[in-house]
Amino acid sequence: MRLHLSVALICATVSLFAIARAEDPYRFFTWNVTYGDIFPLGVRQTGILINGQFPGPDIHSVTNDNLIINVFNSLDEPFLISWNGIQNRRNSYEDGVFGTTCPIPPGKNFTYILQVKDQIGSFYYFPSLGFHKAAGGFGGIRILSRPRIPVPFPDPAGDYTVLIGDWYKSNHTDLRAQLDGGKTLPLPDGILINGRGPGGASFNVEQGKTYRLRISNVGLQNSLNFRIQNHRLKLVEVEGTHTLQTTYSSIDLHVGQSMSVLFTADQPAKDYYIVVSSRFTTPVLTSTATLRYSNSAGPVSGPLPGGPTIEIDWSLNQARSIRKNLTASGPRPNPQGSYHYGLINTTRTIILSNSAGQVNGKQRYAVNSVSFVPADTPLKLADFFKIDGVYRIGSISDKPTGGGIYLDTSVMNTDYRAFIEIVFQNDEDIVQSWHLSGYNFFLVGMDGGQWTPDSRNGYNLRDAVSRCTTQVYPKSWTAVYVALDNVGMWNLRSENWARQYLGQQFYLRVFTTSTSLRDDVEQKSEDPRPKPKPCFCYLFCVLGGIRISISLKRRAQDQAFYVH
Repeated sequence: MRLHLSVALICATVSLFAIARAEDPYRFFTWNVTYGDIFPLGVRQTGILINGQFPGPDIHSVTNDNLIINVFNSLDEPFLISWNGIQNRRNSYEDGVFGTTCPIPPGKNFTYILQVKDQIGSFYYFPSLGFHKAAGGFGGIRILSRPRIPVPFPDPAGDYTVLIGDWYKSNHTDLRAQLDGGKTLPLPDGILINGRGPGGASFNVEQGKTYRLRISNVGLQNSLNFRIQNHRLKLVEVEGTHTLQTTYSSIDLHVGQSMSVLFTADQPAKDYYIVVSSRFTTPVLTSTATLRYSNSAGPVSGPLPGGPTIEIDWSLNQARSIRKNLTASGPRPNPQGSYHYGLINTTRTIILSNSAGQVNGKQRYAVNSVSFVPADTPLKLADFFKIDGVYRIGSISDKPTGGGIYLDTSVMNTDYRAFIEIVFQNDEDIVQSWHLSGYNFFLVGMDGGQWTPDSRNGYNLRDAVSRCTTQVYPKSWTAVYVALDNVGMWNLRSENWARQYLGQQFYLRVFTTSTSLRDDVEQKSEDPRPKPKPCFCYLFCVLGGIRISISLKRRAQDQAFYVH
């Protein structure tokens, strides 16, 4: 009897240990955010650095990893970081925009607790408040597939993050003052590649080997074209979706977008130009980096490889050619094509029309005539604690009103587990770029002119790419399908950052009456983070994060690695 009890006790202990160790891995980061002098375009500017770096450090992770990121704000104003493309399942508290997350006061810190649940791919983070994005504070995020999940291409010899974006020589405080004064911003002064101006960045390769570039447009307003002299680019992934492996001579990335390309170093051993140029602008802005073969026989030479400039049809046709690889695995072993989105009936159509105009003599931008103004209380806090007067359900219509622009804290209510259609209608003469936090959507169609119900006849209902940021061409429309399977308050915004700052955004409230942790982590009250000094906003942030029952201190001691 004693033997049987002992065996049973041992088996139970081993089982509990196995269950405890089966939890997804944790990766720990400690970041100090500071100001510092930078010279990306040859003049001194005040930049935002993370651990002394501009751009900030990359985040390397694997599907389902838990990322514990302790951010110390050493600036002189509140600060937030948002995670472009990270879905924060059931947990919009961690999204890092003002509508969901309390700003980190100067001299204080906040620990983001993220899980890259069921995600792979290439993304980036950036500062979301106070036009800080114009000063830096951004960096790359890569989520690798788990070891047993097949990837539809061999492991590359190297894997590089490439952050491209337009840039101003003015400090972000001066740019912000212009916007606060009701003015528009001029054309940026240049383009940066990994935080460096023309000729400043380089990438080393060995002849005959294949490399992966994870490219993100982290800029403020301009679509950009990326190309490498005498080399072809094979697109393999877009914002977490493996794509059909189409080869291009150059590729457009609209502001806020991310993608991965492969290229093979199959040219004579020398140095080659990497070129990034602006699209749909006059004049065309251009920047370069260097692709350097390890046995290079000489420096870069010859004219810069040409690329498209103002041609919209070229970009539209390329965008339509980007399709999902239906047979490849995503974050799970099953093929990406096993979810038949085209067979699901939509339950609602939302049409969003962007516009520009003056309100009280100052420049503003709007969605369906509403120009967003932040409330004093984060919207997710008001939603959780049922605080009246912070926002109104229905403060933005789900169809264009045709009226003049007015100010409001716009929140649109939607139902959890609905399957909806969103149409972005762009009647202006510039390219728009839209991002939806917390989700990927199926990009089913885009074309010129006005969207009508008949436009659905041309939708791609089989292999549309799933992504979180889409462009809308001038005088055109783009349509997406979204499965609303992520409860929370989610930011739907323009990625043109001046337009976002001056009102072209709103919040999509994905609501359920369920009180289950399965649907929303806010239902549990325990949080392992150190308790801050009493503050209502901070009380919300403490209550709002992912809840885990073991303290971060103990977890850090238990893990085999600790990343700084």
